[in-house]
Amino acid sequence: MAVTTPTPGRLIAVDASRTRDVADEAEAIATRLRARGVPCGVSRWDASGLFGDLLMADPDELIVAPRTLTLLYAADLMFRLKWEIRPAIAAGQVVIAAPYVETAVAVGVGVGLPDVWVREVLRFADAPDTRIYARERKPGQAWKTKPGRGYAEFCAALLDKAPAGLARRKARARSITWLAAAAKASGSPRGRKALQALIGRYGQTPAAGV
Repeated sequence: MAVTTPTPGRLIAVDASRTRDVADEAEAIATRLRARGVPCGVSRWDASGLFGDLLMADPDELIVAPRTLTLLYAADLMFRLKWEIRPAIAAGQVVIAAPYVETAVAVGVGVGLPDVWVREVLRFADAPDTRIYARERKPGQAWKTKPGRGYAEFCAALLDKAPAGLARRKARARSITWLAAAAKASGSPRGRKALQALIGRYGQTPAAGV
């Protein structure tokens, strides 16, 4: 009887400037892969609960700098890698990290941080096997100040209350521009083309080993 060796799992990174776009893209990918018998799961922002704990503080006293927010994102991502992403990959699953590194860099650029600095902070993150830049819907819309929705919106809500304030529409526009340049530089497809390419790559994978 032949002995088969399970194929290691894979990491798919899904990024965009807006949490809803990231979530929708990740769900579409997961649905399509599961329909083809590919075991997969989604790792989402704030799995560690760090950001949620911040929301328990007095909102009038909660003033956080952009660099601090990046460091919090790094701590949360480290938690996700240790407890969600790496174990699932080792077990042979496809993990959809939504969001991953590029979202944090784009948001950082949007709020005035150098992308080189943000990348350096997140250098510990595993390189994804596939990177998807989700389609940016409503690109002219400012980030909403809904801290429970996702990382970009959390940053927008807190920085909007800072003494210097935050031009949320311009900040998101800078993030979108940066992501578009990153996607072009990497050669990664976006939107529907990205999903079709991804399913073509993983859709024929046997369910016994991703």
